[in-house]
Amino acid sequence: MSAKPPAPPTIAQLQCNSLANLVQVAIERKILEGTLQAGDKLTEAALADELGVSRGPVREAFRMLEEAGLVRTEKNRGVFVREIPVEEALEIFEVRALMDAHVGRKLAQTLAVAQVRELRRSVETMEAAAKAHDAPAFHEANLAFHDLMLTLAGNAKLTAVYRKLTKELMLFRRQNLTPESMAIYAREHRQIVKAIAAGDVEAAGRAMFDHVMASRERTRIKHGLAPEGPSVAPAAAPAPRPARPRSAARRSA
Repeated sequence: MSAKPPAPPTIAQLQCNSLANLVQVAIERKILEGTLQAGDKLTEAALADELGVSRGPVREAFRMLEEAGLVRTEKNRGVFVREIPVEEALEIFEVRALMDAHVGRKLAQTLAVAQVRELRRSVETMEAAAKAHDAPAFHEANLAFHDLMLTLAGNAKLTAVYRKLTKELMLFRRQNLTPESMAIYAREHRQIVKAIAAGDVEAAGRAMFDHVMASRERTRIKHGLAPEGPSVAPAAAPAPRPARPRSAARRSA
């Protein structure tokens, strides 16, 4: 006798899942903005009252946040905003550097003039925030810049992994923002876009890799670890030449 197919979700279940997603976004925003700090305990009842929902969606949101690496559940103690050890953060920086190098190389091969202009506008937003010493605005502009690059690269799997790693690194990246570092980051982003606009695959990949590894080094120093020597970006895999030269068109953008 064949098994019965699973019953379709009820309206109540769909409503609960939808609410859980909204609750997850709301709690995640509090964590990423720093309203909820690493180590803070998340209270199911308090968040349910604050957000105007029942405890069910909050409980489901906790589960999704744990999968995203932003909270941890301790038996008989509750749910806490996750604290990322600096050693783990340094490993994440290394993985991100490799991913960013790939994204830079790909964009140098594929971007059209209009898309390069989008990246330049994003850098200009960062530069304005850096000049104003506005760390929150710079942080948002920086996230938007890297998210735009991911979108333009067009790899959904890479984007999903990258965004998860970015969220886990949020605490450390915020700590690295000073008037001096924001100016440096803005210049590095400008160089990245320049290499992409020129169609220079190796320079774009190297600029992206160096940018992330420089952030890693700042994190090491901030946490009292000994500086490391410069890292070398991995060589790019051979790629087919474009059907028509693109660099001249980019330089006219």
